[in-house]
Amino acid sequence: MKPDHADPVNTRWQRLSAAGVRAFHAYAHWLIGISWRRFILLAVLLMVVSGLLQNIPPFSWTYTTTTSHPPDVPAIVIDPPPAPPAAKGSMPPPGIHIEAPAKNGKEGVDISIDSRGVRIVPHARASASAAGSAGSAGSDPVIDIRLPPGTPEAVRQAVEEARKSIEEAVHEARDEAEAARAEAEAARAEAEAARQASRNATENAGRDTARAVAEAGRAKRTREVHVLSLGEFLPSLALLWIVASLIIKISYKRQVQAQAQAAQAVETAESESLKRQVVEARMAAMQAQIEPHFLFNTLASIDHLIEVDPPRASQMQKHLIALLRASMPTLREASDGAAGLGKSCDLARELAVIRPYLEILKVRMEERLATEIDVPDGLLSAEFPPMMVQTLVENAIKHGLEPQPEGGKLTLKAEIVHGKLAVTVSDTGLGFGHAASSGKTAGTGVGLANIRERLQLLYGAKATLTITENPGGGTRVTLALPYKPVEGTV
Repeated sequence: MKPDHADPVNTRWQRLSAAGVRAFHAYAHWLIGISWRRFILLAVLLMVVSGLLQNIPPFSWTYTTTTSHPPDVPAIVIDPPPAPPAAKGSMPPPGIHIEAPAKNGKEGVDISIDSRGVRIVPHARASASAAGSAGSAGSDPVIDIRLPPGTPEAVRQAVEEARKSIEEAVHEARDEAEAARAEAEAARAEAEAARQASRNATENAGRDTARAVAEAGRAKRTREVHVLSLGEFLPSLALLWIVASLIIKISYKRQVQAQAQAAQAVETAESESLKRQVVEARMAAMQAQIEPHFLFNTLASIDHLIEVDPPRASQMQKHLIALLRASMPTLREASDGAAGLGKSCDLARELAVIRPYLEILKVRMEERLATEIDVPDGLLSAEFPPMMVQTLVENAIKHGLEPQPEGGKLTLKAEIVHGKLAVTVSDTGLGFGHAASSGKTAGTGVGLANIRERLQLLYGAKATLTITENPGGGTRVTLALPYKPVEGTV
C-alpha cells in the first residue's frame, strides 16, 4: 500500500517551483509597469555596477609567490694561445743540399746551393747549432780544398777564388744564423709573454663567468604577484539578464494585453448577454401585455358571433386554437426565461403563428382586411428570430390598417437579396403622414426599438431594419439578416 502522506522531496520541489513562478510573475509585472526610459537607465546602472564589482573582493583578490629557477651556466670557451711568430730571416729550404760525412776524425760539411748562393757549413757544427749548443757557435768553419798535382794554374786560381767566395758565404751564413738565433729568442720571449697573457685572460674570464653565474643564480630567485579574478563573468551575466528582461518585458506585456483583451471580450460578451436578456424580457413583457388583450378581444368576438353568426364563431375559434398551438413553444420558452426568446427558430414557425392571427383579424375586420403571404418553400427552413414578424404585422394592422375606415391590404414577402434573407411587411394604411394622429411613430415605437436592439445584439452590423413609404400608399418595413438554414431541418 502507498503511504497517505506525500513525498517530502516532491513537496519541497513543488513549493520551490510555485515560489519561482510567483517570483517570475512578480518580476514580469514590475517590468511591464516601468517605462522604457527607466528600464534603459536601470540597465546602464546594472552594467556599471557589474564592471565595478568584478575588480573588488570577493570577486577578485591578489596573492604573491616566490619562485627559484636553476641558473643557466654559460659555456666558457677559451681560445688557444696564438702560435709564436716565425723568426724573421729564416732560411728557406735549400734548393740543393750536399752532406759530406766525417772521415778519419775530420768533420764533415754541408754544402747548400740555392738562390742565395753556395753555403758550406761544417757538419758537426751544424748539428750542434740545431741542438742549441752555444759553445760551437763561435768557431769558424774549416774549408780544405785539395787539388791533385799537375792541376793547371787557372784551375787553381779558380778554385782559390771559389774557396774565398765560400769562406765569405760561410761568414755571411754565420752572421745570418746569429741574427736568426737572436730573432728566435725574441720570438720565444714574445710567445711566452703571449702565453702568460692568455693564461691571465683565461683566469680573469673564469672569475667573471663565476661572478656572472652567481649573479644569474641570485636573479632567478624572483617574487611573482598573481591576481585571481572570479568576477569576469559579471558583465556578461548582467548583459544576459538585461536581454532576458527585455524579452520578458515585450512578450509578457503582449500576453497581459491579450489576457486583458480576452477578459474585456468576456466582459463585453456578458454585458451583451445581459443586454439581450433585458431586451428579451421587455419583449416577453410586451408580448404578455399584447397577447392577453388580443386574446380577450378574440374571445369577446367569438361570444358575439355565437349569437349572430355561429359558423363564423366556429371558424374564429378554430383559428384561435391554431394560434395558441403555434404560440405554445414560444410561450413555454418565455416561461423558462427571457433568454429563450433570443434563440432563433425557422421562418416556418413564425408563419404558423402569423397565418391564424391574420385569419382571426379577417373575421373581426371582415372585408376591411386583405392579406397576401409570399414565402417560397425553400425559405421556410431559414433561421429567423421569434416574434419579430408578428410584431411587424401587429404594428401594420394596429397603426396602419385598423384606424383607416376602408381598411387595406397587408403583404408579407420573403426573398434572398444580395445573399441575405429579406422579410418585408407592407401595408396600404395611413402611412407616415398620419402617424401622429394614429399614434404611429414611424419606427420610433417600443416594438420597433426592441427589434432594432435585438438585431444589434444577435447579428451586429450584419442585420438591418429599414422603414420606407410604400409606393401604393402606406408603410413598408424590411428586415434583412444573414441567411442561414436551421440545423436539423431538411
